[in-house]
Amino acid sequence: MSSKYQSREIITKAICGKGRKFSTVTHTVTPPHKPTSILGAWIINHQYEAVFAGDGIEVIGTYDVNIWYSFSKNSQTEVAKETISYVENVPLSYLDSRHRSSTVEVAAEATQEPSTVEASVSGDGRVTIRVEREFAVELIAETKINVLVVPGGYEDKEFDFGSDPGEYEDLDPDLLDDEL
Repeated sequence: MSSKYQSREIITKAICGKGRKFSTVTHTVTPPHKPTSILGAWIINHQYEAVFAGDGIEVIGTYDVNIWYSFSKNSQTEVAKETISYVENVPLSYLDSRHRSSTVEVAAEATQEPSTVEASVSGDGRVTIRVEREFAVELIAETKINVLVVPGGYEDKEFDFGSDPGEYEDLDPDLLDDEL
């Protein structure tokens, strides 16, 4: 590389970690009456927040399980409601170890809101429901990047580097040379 180029370190906020987790969980609800059959099971009022937890991001949340069921030999119906609390540890599949831990922010998105997959009545009158959910998380922090500069800058003219801007979207940052 020519000696006319210089390098500068820039401190900037960037996504320094990413993760995704799909999970299936089972909850048991005991309605006030012994159910004959399940007429519907759904989840509402989902709320969550995310916190950095060392090796991953914890998603801490709640949702309400509503089970519409029949009882007394299918002659009456009622809705049983229960609030479920959960903590989902989402591991980071990518983590840039050069981030500054004092500036960490986290973000979580429910890529699949909790939803009931199956609901069934057990012999003792309880209802078992299976719930699926998925989260994508990001760790945002300050990190250093190196850029090449030309002393004196460039003249104000257009450059055609002969590449399509979308050409670099699929690059793996882990394959880039650290020595640049």
